[in-house]
Amino acid sequence: MAMKGISGKRIQYNGVLGPIDAYLARPEGSGKHPGVIVIHEIWGLNRHIEDVADRLAAEGYVALAPHLFSSKHVSPLLTEQNVKNVMNFYASIPPEKQRDEEFAKQQLEKMPPEQRNVVAALMGSIFNLPQDKLTDELVKGVEYLHAQDFVSTKIGSVGFCFGGSMSGRLACTGTTDASVIFYGSNPDPIEGVRNIKGGVLGIYGGADKRINGGLPELVKAMAQYEKYFEMCIYPGAPHAFFNNTVPNYREASAIDAWHRVLTFYTKMLK
Repeated sequence: MAMKGISGKRIQYNGVLGPIDAYLARPEGSGKHPGVIVIHEIWGLNRHIEDVADRLAAEGYVALAPHLFSSKHVSPLLTEQNVKNVMNFYASIPPEKQRDEEFAKQQLEKMPPEQRNVVAALMGSIFNLPQDKLTDELVKGVEYLHAQDFVSTKIGSVGFCFGGSMSGRLACTGTTDASVIFYGSNPDPIEGVRNIKGGVLGIYGGADKRINGGLPELVKAMAQYEKYFEMCIYPGAPHAFFNNTVPNYREASAIDAWHRVLTFYTKMLK
């Protein structure tokens, strides 16, 4: 249920190959408000992401959260539960064995047939999503917001994990005015940073070594192309520390990060 003073509902907008499912939250009443594209984690559009959209609406933004896995560019098997099954399968394999295909096949054989078939089908695609094509679906979301009479001219984005990477990619299309990246990997190619139109806020957990390994390259590109860039690293915080539905949640860091996001959007979008 949406918060008091806002309205939230599931909608569809026109994507590249067909309709894209999405959640739209906005302040009640008349008037125009800045828009924000809210981009989900690898789990897809779930209640946590809808809650982020609701919180933005309560702060005076029109928040559109596309369900990128409803795009025809990806497998219909990419449901939240199926993705969790794949992630749990990989988590059950010792790190030193995760690249051993024969070992993985042996472990797969131990699973119930129906679950085994889904995991096997998704193993190759879940880490190789067509991010360029999904970026095009996000641009279509920006176009949808611009077409609404309750949205002002400024549009931002925020994304988490996979969505953080996509928020950076969307920024590189030059279609947004403010982009927030929560522990997402760098735009690829990094030279796409030259096309960023607005400011970028990067938020990272200090214990998230894999993602943080790319930060020197990102900082260098931001400086080279003279982009407005803010960055905050929370010491000791793990990957996904903002998500209050998972064990990695760190309340103090998440509260401070949210305050930074709102301050950044006020500066860039209002």
